[in-house]
Amino acid sequence: MNQQPATARTVLPDISSRAWEHPADRTALTALRRLKGFDQILKLLSGMLRERQHRLLYLASSARVGPRQFADLEALLDDCVQVLDAQVRPEMFVIQSPTVNAYTIGMDEPFIVITSGMYDLMSHDEMRFVVGHELGHALSGHAVYRTMLMHLIRLASSFGFIPLGGWALRAIVAALLEWQRKSELSGDRAGLLCGQDIDAAIRVELKLAGGSRLDKLDSQAFLAQAQEYDRTGDMRDGLLKLLNLELQTHPFSVLRAAELTKWVDTGGYGAIMTGDYPLRSDDDKAGWSEDFGAAARHYKDGFDQSNDPLIRGIRDGLGGVVDGIGQAATSVVDSMGRRIAGWRSGGGPHHENGTAD
Repeated sequence: MNQQPATARTVLPDISSRAWEHPADRTALTALRRLKGFDQILKLLSGMLRERQHRLLYLASSARVGPRQFADLEALLDDCVQVLDAQVRPEMFVIQSPTVNAYTIGMDEPFIVITSGMYDLMSHDEMRFVVGHELGHALSGHAVYRTMLMHLIRLASSFGFIPLGGWALRAIVAALLEWQRKSELSGDRAGLLCGQDIDAAIRVELKLAGGSRLDKLDSQAFLAQAQEYDRTGDMRDGLLKLLNLELQTHPFSVLRAAELTKWVDTGGYGAIMTGDYPLRSDDDKAGWSEDFGAAARHYKDGFDQSNDPLIRGIRDGLGGVVDGIGQAATSVVDSMGRRIAGWRSGGGPHHENGTAD
């Protein structure tokens, strides 16, 4: 990673994470919490995961970022903490892996992990976006649910009382994956606020999609792919898009670049940079109704404006199917929650000594 001269960036005092959180991200979390079985599963996992053991694993197997190790990343984290006026400064580790990735995990004290593959691929300014993205996850409280998702399938495969193919588990995993994909859009916004360089942000997405050869890539052609993706094909292709996305933890890079560009073009980024943003000191006064309304508008606009053939067919021919599916998912998750609550109180399988990888 080549370090570039420092550039003064606008500091955003007392900024609330609500400023960068995608409305669908916040609302998806709210919807998850409203599922009666979800809180039981979260409590179960919280009791079984050994957070300190998990952190010690990275302490023993990777390099902890600090003044004497990856000092450039240490400086980037300091800059991002300053710009977002963060009250929490998570630890950061660099782990040897050819996989290009970065993630924030932990349920009590989240920490950031950067793979060597990511570090080697990105320039200094591009890495600022990546670090800001992960800091945004930490400040938004995403790490709790990301950690939960990481361990849920392992838990299910270890204990027979939650069948891996069961509809209840599938409903929860699907809901968590949908939320995580939206949370990545929030992280991208936080990364842009930290770096304040839209070109660097788009270059990150270019590299995640096409590798390091930026001389072979073009940002406008890349963004045009998102428009083509939206309108291409027939209803069969629309279904294939859904299947491709089903088990993805991240939105596709082309679509992430398009979403971030849209946030800039529609004035969301500019408003924050001029000081028009929600304050952290007002968080306790914020209600969920605005988040639900914003998310509803987001999905409605996307549904109404989509050129995807499958969406067009659904839009033209179907009505209340989504509500019915949602009620069914709530029912199975509620049933699963009651079963777990019964098991935890001694009515069935009970495991106190579970471990997490």
